[in-house]
Amino acid sequence: MNKQKMPKDFFWGNSVSSMQTEGAWDEDGKGLSVYDVRPATENTTDWHTAIDEYHRYDEDLDLMKKMNMNMYRIQISWSRVCPEGDGDFNPKGIEFYDKLVNAMLDRGIEPMICFYHFDMPLHLAKEYNGFMSRHVVDAFVRFGKKMIDHFSDRVKYWIVFNEHNLYFQDEVFNISGYEKGDKTLDDMYTIFHHTMISHTRLANYIHEKYDDVKIGGMLAFQQIYPETSKSTDVWAAKQIQEFLNFNIYDADTGRGYSPEVLQYAKDHNINWDITEDDKEEMKKAKADFLAFSYYSSWTVSADKIPADVAPNRYMNYGGVENKYLKTNAWGWTIDPLGFRNAITTMYNRYKIPVFPIENGIGLKETWDGEHMIEDDERIAYHEEHIKAMKDAMFLDGAKVLGYLGWGLIDIPSSHADMEKRYGAVYVNRSNHDLKDLKRVPKKSFYWFQKVLKDNGDEI
Repeated sequence: MNKQKMPKDFFWGNSVSSMQTEGAWDEDGKGLSVYDVRPATENTTDWHTAIDEYHRYDEDLDLMKKMNMNMYRIQISWSRVCPEGDGDFNPKGIEFYDKLVNAMLDRGIEPMICFYHFDMPLHLAKEYNGFMSRHVVDAFVRFGKKMIDHFSDRVKYWIVFNEHNLYFQDEVFNISGYEKGDKTLDDMYTIFHHTMISHTRLANYIHEKYDDVKIGGMLAFQQIYPETSKSTDVWAAKQIQEFLNFNIYDADTGRGYSPEVLQYAKDHNINWDITEDDKEEMKKAKADFLAFSYYSSWTVSADKIPADVAPNRYMNYGGVENKYLKTNAWGWTIDPLGFRNAITTMYNRYKIPVFPIENGIGLKETWDGEHMIEDDERIAYHEEHIKAMKDAMFLDGAKVLGYLGWGLIDIPSSHADMEKRYGAVYVNRSNHDLKDLKRVPKKSFYWFQKVLKDNGDEI
């Protein structure tokens, strides 16, 4: 156990998205998002109810307070507050977030808001092909500025895009409102740039207008190991990190895109719609913190990557098993040292406070209606990752703002699977049976309660 004391203003908390928590998909004037029209399948749920936090947020916030959390990162549903995405705002939708934010503050829980977590308003997807369109960029910035102006008196921590580097990989075509096209590299780079300029315009707006509001970039940290010490494996791992980690944070902090990325785009004649105005806007960019999600590390074999594949797509082909690490049921490695590496690498490079705002492990769990779920594997995962974070802070000198778990009250996974559970609190529903949605603390709930009571000092 590290004997140094954690900072008194350290944040401990929970992160979620709107579509994975709220439900109420057709209430109080909410417009349709692309998620609202996705049907359930044999192994997934629809998005209509989630965990019904729209009606149960007081109960969930009480549970977070009992766990001794002092931050909750939520997302504002674009289509809840602006049903068409580019039309009139919905006072009832804004009122919901007013109530939610105020309920957090009443409990001493600091709100963090994310603007976009994959749920494009359906109108903008159908009419404009989502973030392929400059019209959607402008509509999104309009939405973001409206929310900043409305909530900045109470919300001091903001991020724009959840896991921004996913927009520089093939997942972009599932999360950006992209309804038609051939999923080309040009389209990937165009959508990514449109999201980056959207982020930059909102970050610059905050920094120009508000002295006491902080905003940071956020990505899904790619902790990539070479399969062997062969130079080709080492180089492939380095390229992935350059394209999918550093390129995003470089742009977030006013350095512009990575020279390696720019050269690749030039050599391959990629058209990604960068204007002179965009370049000027990006020069003004800065970040108050660098946020990221971390669940797992990944390993690459260069031998498996075909020639002429863009580094953005290396892991489509080159991902291999890491025989030195244990995994969960979905093949995600359990690698706390990789977490320390992520924190220390980013702080060393940028010297800006870092903020892990998603961490956790998905497990298959069922409740028998009587006995407490003994999720010792989850406890071990969080304990080892918190220890690794403290090593990054106290042994490596990194400045860390907080530690937020992901979905610490059970929610459907990002791919709509309620049976992949991250929570310290069980929500009594399955993919196809809503049951009673009862909240049931697991063993890890009481572990978190004890750890956070002492500000993590005793771990």
